[in-house]
Formats: sequence, structure tokens, C-alpha cells
Amino acid sequence: MSRYTVYPTAALVWHQKSHVRTNSLISHSPPFSSIPACTLLTMSCSYLPPTPLPPHHHHRHNNHLSRRSLLFLSTTLPLSTPVLTSSAAATTPDTTITDRVFLDFGFCPSYFLNRTLGGNDLSLCPDSEPIGRLVIGLYGNLVPITVSNFKTMCTASSPSSYKGTLIQKIFPGQFFVAGRQGRRDKGEVGPPIGLVRNTETVDSKAFLLEHNRAGVVSLCLSENDDDDDVKLNPNYHNVEFLITTGPGPCPQLDSKNIVFGSVLEGMDVVRAIASIPTYKPGESIRQYNDFAEFIGDGRAKSARAIWNKPLKTLYISDCGVLKVAKTTLSPTLP
Repeated sequence: MSRYTVYPTAALVWHQKSHVRTNSLISHSPPFSSIPACTLLTMSCSYLPPTPLPPHHHHRHNNHLSRRSLLFLSTTLPLSTPVLTSSAAATTPDTTITDRVFLDFGFCPSYFLNRTLGGNDLSLCPDSEPIGRLVIGLYGNLVPITVSNFKTMCTASSPSSYKGTLIQKIFPGQFFVAGRQGRRDKGEVGPPIGLVRNTETVDSKAFLLEHNRAGVVSLCLSENDDDDDVKLNPNYHNVEFLITTGPGPCPQLDSKNIVFGSVLEGMDVVRAIASIPTYKPGESIRQYNDFAEFIGDGRAKSARAIWNKPLKTLYISDCGVLKVAKTTLSPTLP
């Protein structure tokens, strides 16, 4: 009997079809092992076919990812940077400067001596002392109605004009107010003529800009002090405006007043106006006024009308629209 055990050819064929490659050594080995199984006693050897590995040990060279790998990658890869959509960009206020106007300011020392100068028009003050000029850029794309009415008030004839009217109040370190509507002989604006009904006062988009620095120009709504009988007029138009003087922001004015422009030239004039002394009541007068208002005394409001008024006759000596070659400026201002 032969010392070598011969296996059927079918075993060889089966092994060749299995393609077992568990590592580089086995991948280069013959279809079946040629190492004899020997015993030291008999020195007899037999050639045995290799034991096939379980199917899950077979290594296939392919580039396909399993579902588990895809799930892992999807949870570990960083998210892409979000891209701003057109709707998000549309919420940015358009502060393109479409028009420019000028306001000239001055003192009139003789006004308190004779309040009928030039037919109640301060613009004809004989001893006017000029302070300087402001050049204001207007946001006509953002609030077109407010800008149009402001331009009309700068170009209209007396008494429906800002020209020859007083700066009503100065709040040191914050802002000053001008354009109060009322009696012309008191240095106030007469009933405006030819203005459009301002529907932007109820439009939320008109209140997006903030009073975050000096030189911001806005339509005075929360700080408006026009008399009640003036406001009840069916043809009433609010034309009172304010300009922030700095040095810091005025957050108490945000979302309450319509910002429609900013000072382009003349910040030195703004600072000069802010430095003018004003009437400040004593603490005892403030307490008495608060008590009078608490009990419903109407004289309390009338008394507060002179608070923060400048102690000098500060007025708008002239105003108008500037004609420039290139009116529109890029939206670089807040």
C-alpha cells in the first residue's frame, strides 16, 4: 500500500474555485498545501487539502462601501457652510443715498426782543450769527415718502418750510429736535402744504435702522411734542425731525422713529449745537410737575414744554436741495 494518500481531482477543483486569500502569504500559495503531514515514527507523509475558511473571511478587492460605513461618514463629515438666500439678503435695509439737502443754522440775538421780525420769519433776522451748514444724505430707496416730504419742507416757501424755524429742544449727549409744527410767530412750522400722507409710519420695514452713532437723521415720532389740537387736524402731517449728536448711540429711539438719512458734512456744526446750554429745571420743580401730572393737572405738560430748550435763539436760517452731478452714493452708511 502506498505511503501517500491520493485525493480525488474534485478536491483540487473545489479549492481552486474558492479563491481563498486571507493574507499575502496565502494569496501566493499553491491551490492546496504541498507540505506533507509526517510522523516521526513512520516517516510516512500524506498530502492533505487545506481546510476552507468560512465565507465571511473571504476578502474581496472592491471599492464598494457598506451601509454602515455610509451612515458613519454621513454623521462625521462636517456640514457645509450655509449660503445666504435671496430672502435673507432682502431684509438688509437699502441705505443708498439718493438725494442731498442742506440746513444752515444760526443765532438771532434780537428775536426775544422783537418776535415779529420780518413778518414772524426768523430767516430775516437782521443780526444773525451763522453757525454752519449741514449736508444730509437721504435714503430715498428705503423710505421714499418720508424723504419726499422732507425735501418738500426744505424747498417750500414760508410759512410751510423749515426755513426760519427754531431748534426746539437739545438733549445733551443725545440729540436735538427741530421742525415742530404750530404757530409761526413762535418760531414753529406752519401747516405743511403739498405733502403726501405718510403711510410709512405704520410700515415695520421703515423702522429697521438704528440710532447707533452721531449724525443719524430720523422722523420724530416717539419724541414728537406737537400740540394735541394740531395733531387732531385732518390735514396734519408730522414733519418734526431729530439729529443725534453723540458721542454714543441712542437705543431708546430705535424702533420708534424712522431713520431716513445721515449727516454727510458738518459734524462740527452738530457738536456746536449740542454744546449750547439749555433750560434744566431743578429737582423740586420736577417733583412738583410729576405730582401735577399724577392728579391730572394739564398745566404740567405745558410747563414741560420749556424743558431742554436752548437758552439762545438757535434757528434754521436757510435750507434746500443740493444739485450735484452724482446724487446717488453707495450704501456704506447705517
